[in-house]
Amino acid sequence: MVLSVSRRSDIPNYYSDWFYNRIKEGYVYVRNPRNRHQISEICLSPDTIDCIVFWTKNPKPMMSRLDELSEFLYYFQFTLTGYGADIEPNIPHKKEVMIPIFQELSQKIGKNKVIWRYDPILFTDRYTPEYHIKAFGQIAAALEGYTDTCVISYVDFYQKNRQNFSDIGVYKPTPSMIKEVSVQIGEAARAHDMSIESCAEGYGLSQYGILKGCCIDKKRIEALSGFELHVGKDRNQRLECGCVESIEIGVYDTCKSGCKYCYAVENPAIIHSNCSKYDIHSPLLCSSLSKGDYIKERKVSSFKERQLSFSAYLNTEINFQKAINKI
Repeated sequence: MVLSVSRRSDIPNYYSDWFYNRIKEGYVYVRNPRNRHQISEICLSPDTIDCIVFWTKNPKPMMSRLDELSEFLYYFQFTLTGYGADIEPNIPHKKEVMIPIFQELSQKIGKNKVIWRYDPILFTDRYTPEYHIKAFGQIAAALEGYTDTCVISYVDFYQKNRQNFSDIGVYKPTPSMIKEVSVQIGEAARAHDMSIESCAEGYGLSQYGILKGCCIDKKRIEALSGFELHVGKDRNQRLECGCVESIEIGVYDTCKSGCKYCYAVENPAIIHSNCSKYDIHSPLLCSSLSKGDYIKERKVSSFKERQLSFSAYLNTEINFQKAINKI
């Protein structure tokens, strides 16, 4: 299986101690968001987890303990934008804090395990096409050599974020704006030795040199692991999404970043209440077992084809020969 940590909350930033405890204990409980009394028990064994995909705006709280994940394959989706506190109120200063954290993480685990996300791209009187082109270029220059891939998307309008968008003056872009920004940032990414991909995007950005990408990426996991995966598209995601099947362990309405575009916060008024229930020792995130809950073990297994891929076989043979030659 592939473990998603998490589309619903920034676990690396706010709940990393809880996550490390779950890894240590070897299991986690996840409530069904549509039926809160229905709880799945998920095994967190290295034998069943093919890859962990982390989603975060700030991985710093978990970086000192990454050695505890030595038995697992993982990579990070690291969101780093040009927005100020009016859009991302609880994210530290980008140039002074977040870019150095990105660079540090890349140096620790390798640039192929840290994906830069410049998304979502939204437009206001302040955040114009010119603003995004300039901000993207500056960040891309700072991240050259620290990542091999950038992922972008243009903001989607949900019922959850419409009021926020109205308050800050977000408007829908014209086709010419999409073209201008896509062409310019695509050129900037490639100039700094990065491929650039889109995430669940319906604008048809391939005509501007931005290929359709996926966040939970079968090809990347196969390249990192050396194994082929027998896994299909995640049917729980949007039609445009190219991600493969994964198991999500996050909880809605628990992220404290306060980003104005967030789709994972349905009711900001209950975030404080949910977070007050956070217990690093609980098998549930920001929750505990209560009357009426019932737990069912979710059957999980590896997607790996246990025979090494040809490229991995060649790498193994090359390393073996190098070792022999040193004797």
